[in-house]
Amino acid sequence: MAEHLIVLAGNPNVGKSTVFNALTGLHQHTGNWAGKTVDCAEGSFMLKGEQVRLADTPGVYSLLSNCAEETAAAQAVCSLETEGAVVVCDGCCLERNLSLALQIIELLPRTVVCVNLLDEAAKKGITIDIPRLSELLEVPVVGTSARSGKGLDDLKEAVSGILSGDAPNASPLRLALEKGEPLPEGETYLTRASKIASQVVTHSDSDPFRRDRRLDRIFLHPVTGIPVMLLIFALLLWITAIGANYPSDLLRRCFAELGELLYAAMSGAPGWLRGALIGGVYQTVTWVISVMLPPMAIFFPLFTLMEDFGLLPRIAFDLDGCFRCSGACGKQAITMAMGIGCNACGVTGCRMIDSPRERLIAILTNNFMPCNGRFPTLIALTALFIVPVMGSAAALVLPGVILLGFCVTWLTSFVLSRTLLRGIPSAYTLELPPYRVPQVGRVIVRSLLDRTIFVLGRACAAAAPCGLILWLLGNIRPGWQPLLQYAADFLAPAGRFLGLDGSILLGFILGFPANEIVVPIIAMICTGGEALTESTGLRELFVSNDWGMSTAVCMMIFTVMHFPCATACLTILRETRSMKWTALAMAVPTAAGVILCALTNWALNRG
Repeated sequence: MAEHLIVLAGNPNVGKSTVFNALTGLHQHTGNWAGKTVDCAEGSFMLKGEQVRLADTPGVYSLLSNCAEETAAAQAVCSLETEGAVVVCDGCCLERNLSLALQIIELLPRTVVCVNLLDEAAKKGITIDIPRLSELLEVPVVGTSARSGKGLDDLKEAVSGILSGDAPNASPLRLALEKGEPLPEGETYLTRASKIASQVVTHSDSDPFRRDRRLDRIFLHPVTGIPVMLLIFALLLWITAIGANYPSDLLRRCFAELGELLYAAMSGAPGWLRGALIGGVYQTVTWVISVMLPPMAIFFPLFTLMEDFGLLPRIAFDLDGCFRCSGACGKQAITMAMGIGCNACGVTGCRMIDSPRERLIAILTNNFMPCNGRFPTLIALTALFIVPVMGSAAALVLPGVILLGFCVTWLTSFVLSRTLLRGIPSAYTLELPPYRVPQVGRVIVRSLLDRTIFVLGRACAAAAPCGLILWLLGNIRPGWQPLLQYAADFLAPAGRFLGLDGSILLGFILGFPANEIVVPIIAMICTGGEALTESTGLRELFVSNDWGMSTAVCMMIFTVMHFPCATACLTILRETRSMKWTALAMAVPTAAGVILCALTNWALNRG
């Protein structure tokens, strides 16, 4: 069976990953902001009995510069295996997109131009003459609205057409790239793109981006921008903290009753086996589910709605000046936003930073942003200890924690840029996407499947063996108490110094495989491996172990500032190829957490 390789290319934020997912059936994460794709992803689909491999390249504006994304895209286009290309353009700003399309057409005459986002263009009163554009470019042009699936069948037909045609001769641009000769000036393509766009694009509205500019006067204003973003985060997290309480309690009680039934059903099995499976594996996994599932099922859809609306890149824009003042790259604001989803993804996203020095600063500080695995812990602590005291004002706590993470990120970047990693900050271009009305149904399904279920599944996979190990440590007694208690007692002096206790520090250490399992591990340590009764909740358990508001505050700080999880550490090692930088990436946030927790503990308890 024949196999063909097609490259998918385009400017940032034109819906390229959405087209990729629609054609291949894969689920590469998409978002309404530039920089989501920083490496080439690959999938495949069947086309008239032949297999087509589709390589999704990073979003770029040109193939003629030396930044990491454009180098990766140029290498994919110029590969000897590549037979053709699909160039995705944004129908709302076709002129800017055509410059890249013209370059790729010269390299690969077997090219299909996909004018995407026609539904959004229509809302703005923008009309594109697709047949005329095809005549001018001398390649097939297809109009699509990939989010709703419109035009994708026509796109497949066009791809089939270019694959079945005769092989064209190599273009002068391709020959120049292959020989390493000087390349044409980019301005040539910009002038040609402007002339073509003027002949195919018409506007019924004299100012189609009026709404975007009005919203940007609020979100990008130097006075209102950051406060408004913090208020939005506060509302989002308040809804999450309040809404997760009842379902978490309901799940916990249901799992407790089911656990009793399972324990009774195994009455014929040895006691140690029942204890290991029910008291160890089952209890830990179900605690993970009951603590994590409700807040994630609320938080991730709301966060994805913010992302799809176009707020995340504007947060990066608001923070750009701060990062440049710290001696780092403004793109670090983007990787920091990516770290809120997953620190491993944020570290991988640092590839978009061209300067090796600035890339290392971004990698070393990315863990200060709480990832989706740490939000359940932060939300649980807020709901258990902060809300009963502060009421609705507790909604400001989690945005405050994120702001704290940003401040420490900035301060650490400032110190690193003037000590270990000195240098001059570089310049870069950040594209702000248009505001888009999110597809609520699709967002809910995508966030539940791609984020909630993925994170929960990873947490449960880590929790099951940890639960077994915890049960063993809690039931092996070399003396008068179990090994688990010996370990917690050993760490108790350090824990008290930080405003925590030994069980909390041990929970963070044993939770190294995944941040999501820290709270269930701590709960199991506090019970000595025994199951919670139906009438006992997490708050009662922790209060009985002398937790108070001070403990909760210090634990929230340490949750934000401690060593990265195993996945993030492996990603840092892969990106830096250095044990030294990986060790430093673990030491920097841990040292910051130790210092801040100690100071907070002293301040809250000095009386």
